[in-house]
Amino acid sequence: MSIVVGSLSSIAQQSGRSLAESFIHCDAIVIVDTSGSMSGCDAPGGLSRYQAAVRELEALQNDCPGKIAVLSFSDQVEFCPGGLPIYFGGSTDVAGALSFARIADVPGMQFYLISDGQPDDEQAALGVARSYTNKINTVYVGPESGRHGRAFLARLAEATKGQSAIAELTKALGETVKRQMLTAQ
Repeated sequence: MSIVVGSLSSIAQQSGRSLAESFIHCDAIVIVDTSGSMSGCDAPGGLSRYQAAVRELEALQNDCPGKIAVLSFSDQVEFCPGGLPIYFGGSTDVAGALSFARIADVPGMQFYLISDGQPDDEQAALGVARSYTNKINTVYVGPESGRHGRAFLARLAEATKGQSAIAELTKALGETVKRQMLTAQ
């Protein structure tokens, strides 16, 4: 299993701290959709959306070492301390992912939900989002024709007073998240 430079595992190994100690110093939770639709190959260079998102997340973690915790989700959720989201395939259980991440909803934590599609249950996802004390920012990484997915992510961000952005085919995912992190501080 590879470890992304700048990921929580990488920082823990370099500093001799435990993974838990490294997590305490992170500023943002990036929740990455790794459902079946992320295999669509319409990202730059013929990459899948998943491959492009991984590339951007690697750059983001390298630029912000130890500050980004990565969660991967589809119809299951997993913490990815090595910084590489696990490609699950399957459906898009946004409510489940947000429920899983809510344990980190502590003062000052930033949340970024990156997705290209529609949730399994829009109302459940919005309900869980409204239970957060922090903002949830969203980044849409799907095709231009995905108006419903973009609109849902905008509603989810709005429900938590977060920001919604579009990273056209994941080209600017890392820059979008970095820009949102800076404006939130």
